[in-house]
Amino acid sequence: MTFDTLLYEESEGVAWVTLNRPERLNAFNARMQQELHDLWRSLRDREEVRCVVLTGAGDKAFCTGIDREEVLGDKRQSSVRVGAASSPFMFDDPAAYIGPKTCDLWKPVIAAVNGMACGGAFYLLGEVEFIIAAEHATFFDPHVTYGMAAVFEPMHMLQKMPFHEIMRLSLLGNHERMSARRAYEIGLVSEVVPFADLRSAAAWAARAIAEAPARAVQATVRALWTARELSRSQALAMGFAFIGLGTDRAALEAGQAAFRSGRRIQWKLR
Repeated sequence: MTFDTLLYEESEGVAWVTLNRPERLNAFNARMQQELHDLWRSLRDREEVRCVVLTGAGDKAFCTGIDREEVLGDKRQSSVRVGAASSPFMFDDPAAYIGPKTCDLWKPVIAAVNGMACGGAFYLLGEVEFIIAAEHATFFDPHVTYGMAAVFEPMHMLQKMPFHEIMRLSLLGNHERMSARRAYEIGLVSEVVPFADLRSAAAWAARAIAEAPARAVQATVRALWTARELSRSQALAMGFAFIGLGTDRAALEAGQAAFRSGRRIQWKLR
């Protein structure tokens, strides 16, 4: 697959998706929105891909949200309009196009944050399974600084970090950035590594996931995302359905055979 604003490669069951507008700090324009939407939808049917790593080009930024240099709402740019329409009841939210879960992709997505992640980047980070960050990565939301309400982006991130932390990040705007270390301390980031090790750390996790039976992995992803939006009793009641849908008899038998063989995975401690 080839794109204008993305780099794409596959290796060992893992798809590597790179936001490729480093000259604009990987901000997404209408074209990137459309390409992300098309990519996530197409990966649903690509059985050889069992896990995805999402990152940004270069070492300065993962993504800095909407490219404000693009004319907002100009249909000539693409079939996707960025931002405001003629009425607040017909607002074009980028989240409707760029998030993997919104695009109905239930294969696991790991974010490898290689620098700044701010504003609209949270649309993407809010819909990944977990985040690995380079040591120099930072997180912030500039909306209020520029007179805009911070709404959808922090709503996504509220599902991944404590209320007081996302509130502070949203209200302080450009006055403060959250470091990768602080993001790790509050549970937003699962691992912090030197920038030189970011790809290898993400690759290790992605390959480990890709080695597992795809049906079981996807059922696990869907079950946990569903459980976040339901009460405990509602989620548990649906658990039987996810187990039934996610169980492949051949994969289960292969797993049992591997267990009986005595072979054990050489695990690492995090």
